[in-house]
Amino acid sequence: MKVLKQFLAAVSVLAILASPATAAELRFTIWTGNEAHLRMLNGFANSFKAARPDVTVKFETIPPDAYTQKLTIQIAGGNPPDAGWLMEDAAPTFASAGVLEDLASTLNSTKDYDFADFSKPALGLWTAGSKVFGVPFSTSPFVIFFNKDMFDKAGLEDPIALAAKGQWDMTRFQDVAKKLAAANGKYGFEFKDGQGYDSRIMHALMPPIRAYGGDLWANRQCGLDTPQAVGAVKQLHDMVFKDKSIAPPGESADYFSGNAAMTINQISRASLMPKAGFKWGIAPLPAGPAGESPVIGQAGIVVFAAGKQKKLAAEFVAHMTDKANVATAAQFFPPARNSVLSGAGFLGSNNLIPAEQMKFVADAIAKGKVLPSHEKSPQILAAMKPRVDALWRADANVENSLRAVCAAIRPLL
Repeated sequence: MKVLKQFLAAVSVLAILASPATAAELRFTIWTGNEAHLRMLNGFANSFKAARPDVTVKFETIPPDAYTQKLTIQIAGGNPPDAGWLMEDAAPTFASAGVLEDLASTLNSTKDYDFADFSKPALGLWTAGSKVFGVPFSTSPFVIFFNKDMFDKAGLEDPIALAAKGQWDMTRFQDVAKKLAAANGKYGFEFKDGQGYDSRIMHALMPPIRAYGGDLWANRQCGLDTPQAVGAVKQLHDMVFKDKSIAPPGESADYFSGNAAMTINQISRASLMPKAGFKWGIAPLPAGPAGESPVIGQAGIVVFAAGKQKKLAAEFVAHMTDKANVATAAQFFPPARNSVLSGAGFLGSNNLIPAEQMKFVADAIAKGKVLPSHEKSPQILAAMKPRVDALWRADANVENSLRAVCAAIRPLL
């Protein structure tokens, strides 16, 4: 009997050893549904699975205009994803709330990861002392996308030619947009994704305000009521309501469908252009009284502290952001790794954008400033919105409207 028990125990141990490892699924939230982006992301998941056959990565798309809010609800409701993308304006809020896992140990112990290869300025939002709360995967400047066919029809030099001559500034931008609208019967310019009046307020206001030498807020001070900001926004207001060259609130003028001659966006949107049906290009943002002032949007990859698979999620983040995968992602998302950004391969990384135009992207990363962020960004943006809404009326007093925005957000700053 004793021998039989020993035999059965041995068989039991062997069975356990022979049984497959328990499968694990990582939930990873993103804000893109673009087919090219998803193919690339699933490629990262598949190469991770090759080394960890027991792990499956499931990407969950949340629309960008609802992303931070829905992510917050998931975390508060006890159903957080394991990892995900995070926008730059939400990074301080999530870090100060203690909901992000420190990735330093995993990244520093991953073979050949070379964490020191990341640009220190690019890590500013994602680190605190020795702690690493996220890894930037996209340090992407805003650029002008333009419809070359519309410029040709209007008999105008395009923004690349104007920039080469030092003539691509806010004054010329307004003049060109007005002439494009008259010649083509379509708007000269559209705010990012047509959402500059609601969910993309920062993206609409920051480029011209920076070009004028101002800021929305800096050093915990509101800058919207300064002469620089007022001047920049007055110009936009004139373009919307006097020139009628910018698509107004409530009216769709999708650049990617050929309904506007220019828009502002990041190079990840170039993936939409093969279906556009017109000749196009990218150019720097127009300069202003303060000279060239590139604006950068940044996003990082984080692991959520309340997630069920924190260790595995951190390993996957290290995999996604190693040198090889960052080089692959550079076709859509300009990298924060110095070795990739400075390499000749970056200029040729996007098969839709010529290398000479990708130089605009590299130059803007080197010279630009990231969009402003704050630990109370969600509250600040919520307080801003109704006051900014009042700005976008034909009879609005721009200066008074911007003073009202500052009055609303100063207590939060």
